[in-house]
Amino acid sequence: MASATDTRYGHKDATDQNFDYMFKLLIIGNSSVGKTSFLFRYADDTFTPAFVSTVGIDFKVKTVYRNDKRVKLQIWDTAGQERYRTITTAYYRGAMGFIMMYDITNEESFTSVQDWATQIKTYSWDNAQVILVGNKCDMDDERVISPDRGKHLADQLGFEFFEASAKDNIHVRQVFERLVDIICEKMSESIDSDHPMASGGKHLRFMDTSPPLQQNCAC
Repeated sequence: MASATDTRYGHKDATDQNFDYMFKLLIIGNSSVGKTSFLFRYADDTFTPAFVSTVGIDFKVKTVYRNDKRVKLQIWDTAGQERYRTITTAYYRGAMGFIMMYDITNEESFTSVQDWATQIKTYSWDNAQVILVGNKCDMDDERVISPDRGKHLADQLGFEFFEASAKDNIHVRQVFERLVDIICEKMSESIDSDHPMASGGKHLRFMDTSPPLQQNCAC
């Protein structure tokens, strides 16, 4: 497991306090849909074809500029296996946005989207923003979920939708940028309200309710 001071996970960026907003984002979905690869492609522009199951939860930090603001993203990569569900759902609290991912070559991962949506509704606040992502669109020959099915489900759930590929770097950056933009839009709408998304301070932090990293998860 990585910690917040692990240099592989952007120690310099993690300790940098020069930002306007801080958003906590989670990537969720069944095991092996490509969540870790998606995160590494975005944060480091790297891709490793070997599958290594995430144990518990890890994160990376990336700072981006959107609408003339410096936005620090704390992006959590969650384990998809059922045995880690208690750990991962604890991190839903305070999350501003979710990337909910399925594998376009795996029917079960698509069917599970409804369950993941229920998890969000149960454990996160009402105004958390969600983008549904059909990953591995580079594997079109093995596709079992059409883009229309993905879009239809996203519309039913009220989510935006992308198909993407961590391997071929298709729509990875666009997914994260769109999620940040949606959060900023919603934040602007509620800035005069008492909603948790609004804050009177210069720096908006949405990570303070996270539990500490689990260092001793059993495999």
